[in-house]
Amino acid sequence: MEIKVNTGNQELDGKIKEWMYWNRNEKFRSEATFLIKEGNVKILEKLFLKRLSFGTAGIRGRMGPGYAQMNDLVIIQTSQGLLKWIQGKTAIGSQPKVIIGYDGRHNSYRFAQLVSNVFLNGGCKVWLFSKIVPTPFVSFGTALLGDLGIMITASHNPKEDNGYKVYWKHGVQINSPFDKEIEKCIQECLLPLDTSWDLSSTESYNESLLDPLNEVTVAYHSKLWEGPFDPDSSIEITYTAMHGVGYPYIVEAFEHAKLKPVIPVEEQILPDPEFPTVKFPNPEEGKSCLNLSIETANRHGSSIILANDPDADRLAVAEKSVDGHWKIFNGNEIGALLGWWCFMVEKLRLERDFDPTKLYFLSSAVSSKILKTMSQAEGFNFEETLTGFKWLGKRSLELSMENEGNTVLFAFEEAIGFMCGNVVLDKDGISAAVCVAKLATWLNKQGLTLQDQLNIIYDTYGKHLTNNSYLICEDPAVYKTIFHRLNHFTGSPKTYPESILNGKYTVKNVRDLVLGYDTTREQHDYKPNLPISSSSPMITFTFTNGLVATLRASGTEPKLKYYTELCAHPDEKDVAALLNTQTEMIEAIINEFLQPEQNGLKYRNC
Repeated sequence: MEIKVNTGNQELDGKIKEWMYWNRNEKFRSEATFLIKEGNVKILEKLFLKRLSFGTAGIRGRMGPGYAQMNDLVIIQTSQGLLKWIQGKTAIGSQPKVIIGYDGRHNSYRFAQLVSNVFLNGGCKVWLFSKIVPTPFVSFGTALLGDLGIMITASHNPKEDNGYKVYWKHGVQINSPFDKEIEKCIQECLLPLDTSWDLSSTESYNESLLDPLNEVTVAYHSKLWEGPFDPDSSIEITYTAMHGVGYPYIVEAFEHAKLKPVIPVEEQILPDPEFPTVKFPNPEEGKSCLNLSIETANRHGSSIILANDPDADRLAVAEKSVDGHWKIFNGNEIGALLGWWCFMVEKLRLERDFDPTKLYFLSSAVSSKILKTMSQAEGFNFEETLTGFKWLGKRSLELSMENEGNTVLFAFEEAIGFMCGNVVLDKDGISAAVCVAKLATWLNKQGLTLQDQLNIIYDTYGKHLTNNSYLICEDPAVYKTIFHRLNHFTGSPKTYPESILNGKYTVKNVRDLVLGYDTTREQHDYKPNLPISSSSPMITFTFTNGLVATLRASGTEPKLKYYTELCAHPDEKDVAALLNTQTEMIEAIINEFLQPEQNGLKYRNC
């Protein structure tokens, strides 16, 4: 079929024709044809002259035509490149093993079939799940069965999006330098093979295409639910799957853990790619996503709400107080509760053989320092990583391989991602839900609530008050201007602001992951123990009064984020005074460090 394109840009015309010629999906072809007829050259350039770049989390984006969106052709090209890469990593004569899962979004199953087909035709042994699964099942399944894991999901993104997430051996997300190697292989494999479009090989399971569902499910449950407590209780827990995959897996997990069945939010338990009852299918949004959960919980006399995101790798938690108010815990508060719980369970499980010096707890650099404070009091090890479970999972694996006696008990990031134990080396909303349910049940027997226990933790180790948000920044060049000013504050590199509010609050230490400078590491020539990056700038200021403020440019959104935490001594009981201090300091940091008016930054709407 002749393709007529005349945008006035020869390179663009060529790329559009190339995509149209290679593409065999009529729906995406029709969308492309409509865009061509509209003739918006800027949009066409964005979609056809650029392509989704393969990073440490794979690829993710809006579904639609072009090389810069998620569609059949891009999926095939990515898979052909990934096939070439894994073949280069596999010993000659051996058969690469690939496990593939998918969620309930539009096109997820078809994309998973296309991926499976490419690897089958490439001589790989492929496990394709026979139904939608949580992302943690692919991470776990990769460690159990395969050399490579692929999950088709966009997690909690809007309904228009989809993604392609890749795991390496042991179930850890692909990390540098593998991402660059894979991107290079993709560029070398852009021509779609005719066999890559033929889905007949994925229509029935056989000796080369297997269903891992039963094997993965049995192994997952057999390794996760051991513990010294009998959780038998009458506590009522309401659960929402947020129109995602989680409900049947939560039901089975609670059964294995001997917990009372959850009360489901009926309107949200079935997978629905339209996400009809929520504007954004992200439980981080708080009450705007949990209204139906609260209504359900109130009707059934439930005091706890657990919410997974659509691919069930994150967990939100809410609790009803005696006055009827619903407290929605933030990720740092849940991290404090689960960290304490994992430590206590391990201590009771091992009793006299308990040795905290072999235990490790991890959190990301922008998360609460509560685990660090606990480690100093209890004698276990704490480490910090860059943001994201690609780093937390990688470090967990490294620690276990460095010494067989090392045990990573818990890792978390403030964006409601939790890894309870080291069975799944990624965030897991299923196992985290079980851990919260066990904790709530155990506390209930003693007449305590989750909030009571959080207060006890803060009374024991000191208040850790977090306040995180962001400003909108549409121009990436502004990021560079802001961070360059902060780390060239007196005109020379590695000079920083020394205080805020005319000296009222003094900066004690600075960690700069742009220039690679950490004032706490004099014995290491001031080099940070975290990787540096000029493309993902991040600077942390620690003040003498215990406030820690991290400024970071988002890698995926037009946001300049700030993360603050005031870490107080256990003897400090005046929470209102601490909150006032924190608020005053945040306002000063925004005005003096980020300078919204001078830099054209916009405040968030909510």
